Amino acid sequence: MKSVRLGIIGMGNIGSHHADYLLAGKIKRCELKAVSARSADKLASYQQRSLKIFDDGGELIRSGEVDAVIVATPHYQHTTLGIAALQAGLHVMVEKPISAHKADAERLIAVRRQHPRLVFAAMFQMRTESRYAKIKQLITGGELGQIVRFSWIITEWFRTEAYYASGGWRATWKGEGGGVLINQCLHQLDMLQWLLGMPARVRSFVQLGRFHHIEVEDNVTAYMEFPNGATGVFVSTTGEAPGSNRLEIAGEMGKLLLENDKLLFVRNEISMFQQSKTAKLGFQKPGVWNIEIPFANEPAQHATLTQNFVDAILDGAPLTAPGEEGIHSIELANALLYSGLVNETIELPLDSAAYEKKLNEMIAASKFEKKVAQVSNEDFSKSFMR
Repeated sequence: MKSVRLGIIGMGNIGSHHADYLLAGKIKRCELKAVSARSADKLASYQQRSLKIFDDGGELIRSGEVDAVIVATPHYQHTTLGIAALQAGLHVMVEKPISAHKADAERLIAVRRQHPRLVFAAMFQMRTESRYAKIKQLITGGELGQIVRFSWIITEWFRTEAYYASGGWRATWKGEGGGVLINQCLHQLDMLQWLLGMPARVRSFVQLGRFHHIEVEDNVTAYMEFPNGATGVFVSTTGEAPGSNRLEIAGEMGKLLLENDKLLFVRNEISMFQQSKTAKLGFQKPGVWNIEIPFANEPAQHATLTQNFVDAILDGAPLTAPGEEGIHSIELANALLYSGLVNETIELPLDSAAYEKKLNEMIAASKFEKKVAQVSNEDFSKSFMR
């Protein structure tokens, strides 16, 4: 194979974004050959681009027209379509989340393991940003020493009622499986586990439809504990403006602060543990160096990750975001929501069957009537976060 024939299943906001850069020739050794959507109006513009058009994702998978697919449908379809594509011998990239809940992610990964020669990737494009790569380097290289605390306030996800009314599946238990945690925050949750690993237990407080006419959570405050005793706080909402995006990670050798496109490292001259044990004065802190760590913004996050997917198929290049790793962020999102719903501390690993049962109960008990309204076109890239 010298080039990858690619198909996109789901032509909503993110699916059409993928199509735009593919049709613009931004991905080397790859050609968009087919698209699929259930809504005819989302396909009309692609009929004039010499693309194969399908109104069913399964038909695209079985068509023989593509070597690989990007699954960009509503969440619950990610598992069924991902499994169907793998079983048909196609390489698969799944938009976040890889599944609507951990139990479905386990089912998808189990099928992927039956097809080890196929490339299975997840669209966690924040991993392409050098700011996080540098933070990871500092942590894994030991510059921070033992991690003791983190806090992430990510409240820049402001959404209007028009946003939630733009799709019948949005912000419903049946259509999306949750709210801000599974839709907006999954990138930050992926980044948290990528940088710090998975917590051992979580306790969260969630508010359902506090700021919007929706039935799922749009406001979350959570506490986490890690196996080494480190603690953390995670705060997010889609109802606050102007909002904040502030990540702070504290270790024995200092503190990292990422905010307003700046990465600052306040580095202790000696370990704070050593200072505590050896200092002769009661209030004497370690001396510090204030360091600003430069980084460049990734200009095309999604395209960069798709190029990596293509390179993995053709050259065996290592994946930036292997699909199997997508289970961690969805498990964390599920655990945080579950903790808030049952008002208890949740131990990890999450009992996926118990969470699936609770989610199905929420779906069955729902009496929420969703109002859907057509919204004007706007620049979807404005929703992308760094």
